[in-house]
Amino acid sequence: MRVVIASLLVASFLSVHSAEAVTHVAPVQMTVLLERMYLDGQVSEEIRQETVTSMNEIWKKYEGWQLVDLDDKQIVLQKTINDISPLAKANGYFGLTKDGTLSIFEGRPQPSSRIIQSFFQIDVKKLESRKQRELKKGIRVISKVRYEDILATYRPFALTP
Repeated sequence: MRVVIASLLVASFLSVHSAEAVTHVAPVQMTVLLERMYLDGQVSEEIRQETVTSMNEIWKKYEGWQLVDLDDKQIVLQKTINDISPLAKANGYFGLTKDGTLSIFEGRPQPSSRIIQSFFQIDVKKLESRKQRELKKGIRVISKVRYEDILATYRPFALTP
């Protein structure tokens, strides 16, 4: 489906610039919006200004990115990053919300802390008191490996609907 949309968008772009496409393509100033989507649900955006002389140039420069939107002024590209976000690495802590949902908080888990990502409710009664204390205090995320390990550790305690 995205390939079809991308093809239509490229065709639309080329038709807008068809007079230029037949002869020499005049450089066009475009905004390139890069969206990075991380495992923890965070999305970072980077805005760049590019002088575009051909779409092939853009496709080569941003190889591995998926086209999301394109018009005569802006290109939106997206990439899924197989890692946790810089925010989670810098200040992410696993903990529990009031209802017992395993979540990553920005900073140590407190009622006023912003939730970065929520996962599943945990049957707290089945947890050892040491694990309960760890979650109450907050467990630093630090890396993708630790992120995956913590999820695997607490998944067996998930409440099933």
